[in-house]
Amino acid sequence: MSLTIALDAMGGDHGARITVAAALAFSRQQPDIHLILVGQEDILRAELDRHGEDSDHISIHHASQVVAMDEPPALALRKKKDSSMRVAINMVKENKAQACVSAGNTGALMATAHFVLKGLPDIARPALCSTLPTTSGHVHMLDLGANVECSPEQLLQFGVMASIMVTARENKSQPRVGLLNIGEEDIKGNDVVKKAAVLFRNSKLNYQGYIEGNEIYTGDMDVVVCDGFVGNVALKASEGVVQMIIHVMKEEFRRNMFTRLMGLLAMPVLKAFGRRMDHRIYNGASLLGLNGIVIKSHGGTDALGFQYAIAVAAHEARSRLIERMTKDLSTLLGETAA
Repeated sequence: MSLTIALDAMGGDHGARITVAAALAFSRQQPDIHLILVGQEDILRAELDRHGEDSDHISIHHASQVVAMDEPPALALRKKKDSSMRVAINMVKENKAQACVSAGNTGALMATAHFVLKGLPDIARPALCSTLPTTSGHVHMLDLGANVECSPEQLLQFGVMASIMVTARENKSQPRVGLLNIGEEDIKGNDVVKKAAVLFRNSKLNYQGYIEGNEIYTGDMDVVVCDGFVGNVALKASEGVVQMIIHVMKEEFRRNMFTRLMGLLAMPVLKAFGRRMDHRIYNGASLLGLNGIVIKSHGGTDALGFQYAIAVAAHEARSRLIERMTKDLSTLLGETAA
């Protein structure tokens, strides 16, 4: 399957400096995939020249506008019709690309993608789904901020979409699905979570029940479902804990000559820990529920992180995720769609 991926090359905190470097690195590894750098042509051409490298598998498509990271989504949707973000998404709609990747403004990306691509049948709202490391591999968690408040039916829709995604991307026929809650007992949680649990138990998903926050990383689940408020707080808190651990470890190893020596001896273990917890290799969140593949990269990521986001887009396109979603959603949701 020949693939083309459109990149919003101007989005994110660092814009073309990061996206062009990532595109070149990705193209060296997967030359069978064509990448379209969407953005201001003079800037993108200058960035390619700066690298002194060209590729037959990378092209430039000019877009005159850029969506700022702090721009209101409604304004971006109305006033930035020739933005790199909008043009890249349009390419997916027009089948000129099989996926789009952007590190730009999350709200604007969600609003624009939903307006241009529309939602899938039976899905009330798209959700932001990302991959997180666990003790035995990884887990997919959603929603991570797209929907602050959700109905029980929408939570079920999130679980169904993520389950289909895991099956398509990882060939797992029965992904394990858990509902994030403040306890494992049936009496715990708010009304939305309790009602959602009933829907999950009566669904065709491989539902495992409630899980608590500390169980996200045990590797016992393939999918963790929650609303966007809880998911975003849990994600940011987890990132903060990792940063704190790294900071404290560096501080302690630098305390005196003895601890510096211990640090040198422990260096292989510390490097291995850093590789396993490197947030860049988990970069690239899927906007599930759209009639097209759109991947959101972290706005502040570097070239390696953006390269991994491109890889997520390629993987979802190769697995024909949208076709799988369209085919399986109504079967798995049944009469609960709302």
